[in-house]
Amino acid sequence: MKRLLSLVSITVLSLTLGVSSAFARTENYVALGDSLAAGQTPYQEIDAGYSDLIAMRLGKMGQLGHYTKELAFPGFTTAEVLARVKSAEASALLAQATVITISAGANDLLRLVQVNPSAGTLTFSQLQVDFALNLARKNMAELLAEVKVRAPHAQVYVMGYYFAYPNVHATQKVGTNAQLVKLNTILQQQAEQAGMTYVHVYDAFGMQATDYLPNVADVHPNFEGYRQMANAFLNVYSGSDRLAISSAELPKPNPMTFQEILEQQAQFKEQAVEDNKEEVSIVRNIQGFIGYAAFIEKVRANPRWQL
Repeated sequence: MKRLLSLVSITVLSLTLGVSSAFARTENYVALGDSLAAGQTPYQEIDAGYSDLIAMRLGKMGQLGHYTKELAFPGFTTAEVLARVKSAEASALLAQATVITISAGANDLLRLVQVNPSAGTLTFSQLQVDFALNLARKNMAELLAEVKVRAPHAQVYVMGYYFAYPNVHATQKVGTNAQLVKLNTILQQQAEQAGMTYVHVYDAFGMQATDYLPNVADVHPNFEGYRQMANAFLNVYSGSDRLAISSAELPKPNPMTFQEILEQQAQFKEQAVEDNKEEVSIVRNIQGFIGYAAFIEKVRANPRWQL
């Protein structure tokens, strides 16, 4: 319980520290998307990701009214993010949202990339990738249109992606990087056409970001990588670097495995039945990643982790 509450302290609904707000309103922040929005670590756990760091900064400014990443989920494609947006559990959250970030699209692409970490090679079928990118474009157009209807009060930010394979041989990077650039172009075009904001992440990582992506067999960033993503958003959000998070401000690592999350959820469910306390409801809203049981079974069947 202490471990969960410690993690929740990172993503608590408001973290007011007496700092005067530089903006006119408090934000209801909803993070949508894949495992980057959920905060997956390079070692198959969940901790503070870029959305948690954004919430931390807004909270320290006294500008955070509510924050949740319960609609984010590891492995989600654009189609699955769209389905989550249309779900019953998303309705009230989106209706009250004033800020939304979306990470969607990488799993449409990266699931087609075959990686051999020991050999440092990447392979993919161009035909399959072209089809996947076109489908991602169509899904993103529908997704952003749906978000616009369901979250009429929200400023929506579409997050770009970084190059996820800095450890492979230089000659192997060019082809996959070109496909990632195409994906980012699609995301930016769809965001602009929908009247939403695209957040550039690629340049903060480049193609050599081994310091941000420490596990050669995994595509997820560490805290420093997530800090780069959060700062890219905060720069666009505020129009300057004044809200940038420093390395010294990063929270202490407090990861939880998916199995631990499931066990915590089971405990909270039992406790909620017994006393129905508001505290339990709040914690479950923050940490309640719906569907982790099914996800864990999928991972056990296919251990190659995705975004």
